[in-house]
Amino acid sequence: MNIVVLDGFTLNPGDLSWDELKSLGPCKIYDRSAPSEISPRAAKAEILLTNKILLTRAQIESLPRLKYIGITATGTNVVDLTAAQERGVVVTNVPAYGTQSVAQTTIALLLELTQHSGDHGQRVRAGEWSRKPDWCFWDHPLIELDGLTLGIIGFGRIGRAVGKLGAAFGMKVIVCLDKPKPLPMWARRVNLKTVFRQSDVLSLHCPLTPKTEKLVNAERLSWMKSTAFLINTSRGMLIDEAALAAALNAGCLAGAGLDVLSVEPPPADHPLLAAKNCIITPHLAWATRAARARLMNIAVENVRSFLRGRPRNVIQSL
Repeated sequence: MNIVVLDGFTLNPGDLSWDELKSLGPCKIYDRSAPSEISPRAAKAEILLTNKILLTRAQIESLPRLKYIGITATGTNVVDLTAAQERGVVVTNVPAYGTQSVAQTTIALLLELTQHSGDHGQRVRAGEWSRKPDWCFWDHPLIELDGLTLGIIGFGRIGRAVGKLGAAFGMKVIVCLDKPKPLPMWARRVNLKTVFRQSDVLSLHCPLTPKTEKLVNAERLSWMKSTAFLINTSRGMLIDEAALAAALNAGCLAGAGLDVLSVEPPPADHPLLAAKNCIITPHLAWATRAARARLMNIAVENVRSFLRGRPRNVIQSL
């Protein structure tokens, strides 16, 4: 079967190999594809892989040979699942490849917000320490995590991993989740209002759904402590970004650490790019080489399983 990868660069910018995928059939790999290029590039594809390229109903219906869509990510919102199901097209994703990498980035953002190691390191390189009269200096409050409350919204694999790391720092972990599930001894379940009100650090780890879109809005930001930090390594659209920028600029929140935004890359006038005490990284939490290697391996195994007639990690329309 003909295999086409629409946007392979972010998964493999050159430090991994496509050889295993190429061994499964004729394979064409594109680094990036514009919307207008999807149909001509995928016209003969029976197997189509996408990371962030949107596959709409119209595009799926324009590809008569298409039998399989492999999402080289966990999130499934890039594919019209209903249209695929109506066409009999199998859709798979890659769950659980980046749990530890995303949890690590979450904690990295938290440590930068509380310790400012990167900022102080840059100041030292700029000569500020050399010009100081004292043997040490700091330009931001330095905050100890032990005893602070870490609130987590969403407690899947990543949320649990972040909570475990927070508990290792001595933080009290509270969790807000839709459905009851067994929690570890170091976590306590609370409702949505409580997690906003009590958290010294609030970290988002829930999927993007109609219910969670702009979960963090102006009203809920007003529930938070002015000394609290907000961290998002999940999906940008969980946050009303204009409301967050306003809260940060007004001093209603101590800071935010974000690895995701609603538009990526963001426009130059995005309100959070100039917001006070806001650290933004370019959607890199998933992208350690170890995580990308797992992602590549699982994506290839998904294709191989489909070709053997035993598809796995299949996504159904809601």
